[in-house]
Amino acid sequence: MASITSKPALVTLRQLLSELRKQSNVKKLSENQMVQYIMSQYRKYQTTDQQLCKAIDEMHFKAKTYCDYLHYSRKYLEINAEFKGRGERSVEDTAKMVGFKLPHDPKP
Repeated sequence: MASITSKPALVTLRQLLSELRKQSNVKKLSENQMVQYIMSQYRKYQTTDQQLCKAIDEMHFKAKTYCDYLHYSRKYLEINAEFKGRGERSVEDTAKMVGFKLPHDPKP
């Protein structure tokens, strides 16, 4: 993240804010403490990462990693809620869950 105005840094910032918006219960995103911290870090390192003798893309890598963590933890919770065990299921319910249809009983 050589500059906060570089395209990859802005895309990652927008993705981070989007994930925080989806997971936050605060109405105004600017009141969220995580958002305030992320924005302060982006402003702190906006000139260049090389001032601190770090690799050029290290801060962008950290931001992207955190964004991926937020995204996949949210997806995990969604999938877990959908497929978590509810005890024994009937054969029909299991077939519907995986997208199959059971054959109809033959008429005697």
